[in-house]
Amino acid sequence: MPEDSNDRRSFRGDGTPRSNDSRGRTGGRPDGAGRSGNARRPEGGAPRAGGPPRRRGGEGGFSGDRGPSGSADRRPPRPDEPDLPDELEASELDPAVRRDLLSLDKNNATAVARHLVMAGRLVDDDPQLALQHARAARQRAGRIAVVRETAGITAYHAGEWAEALSELRAARRMAGGPGHLAVMADCERGLGRPERAIELGRSDEARALTGEEASELRIVVAGARMDLSEFDQAVVTLQTPDLDSSRSGTAAARLFYVYADALVAAGRVEEGVKWFLNAAAADVDNETDAEERVEELSGQ
Repeated sequence: MPEDSNDRRSFRGDGTPRSNDSRGRTGGRPDGAGRSGNARRPEGGAPRAGGPPRRRGGEGGFSGDRGPSGSADRRPPRPDEPDLPDELEASELDPAVRRDLLSLDKNNATAVARHLVMAGRLVDDDPQLALQHARAARQRAGRIAVVRETAGITAYHAGEWAEALSELRAARRMAGGPGHLAVMADCERGLGRPERAIELGRSDEARALTGEEASELRIVVAGARMDLSEFDQAVVTLQTPDLDSSRSGTAAARLFYVYADALVAAGRVEEGVKWFLNAAAADVDNETDAEERVEELSGQ
């Protein structure tokens, strides 16, 4: 698989997906664990150990859901859903997203909210378990756009490309907008369809993107070009004003890294080493192996 670095998150701290951006690691070949290629990967993958006993999905309630006796009016847990920690509160979900759940009955809304929060908590360290929570939320609230969006992003991190693509398409049909276009293009690459990723990069929606959203999509399209051994075209795809060596931060480091990789693939090794050095200088969070690539290419 082609290698790259991409380190933008797909979820806010409250467990909800960011809208209209691609926060997965897109660029070289997606790997489903939340990072691609030579980006440094988090260790572990198990949920946090310890704590109080866990209850089945579907239990719990929003504040104020308890009856006169003080016990929650709960529907029975569903045996096919992953466990939810006792301490997990539905109120941790972003208020705007909770409002989207108001069409559900209170107990179901509580369960959906808690599963969404867990999906966001787990997506980087245990994407497979995060996907179980996202699927549980989708089974309960499949007609709500943000639930389908969360399921799509979580499936992307778990490497379930077809599922991710289906869910994100459903979310866009429900809510409109160009949300997660780069992630969708990267899913096409994961499914072995780089031509479709390039088509998405040429779409009217793609031309309407600006800033980092546009840069994210260019990185994916360049990766698709490399999948097709179109290395010179990959280089050209990334040649925009964003390719400014004075920039720093993870987004810049990722862009410089992918550009360097394309240059090397196109036979322009000396230029590639220069941009790997730029990537290393910009990589303040040490998310790439740019320095190692420099050593590998320069023989030092």
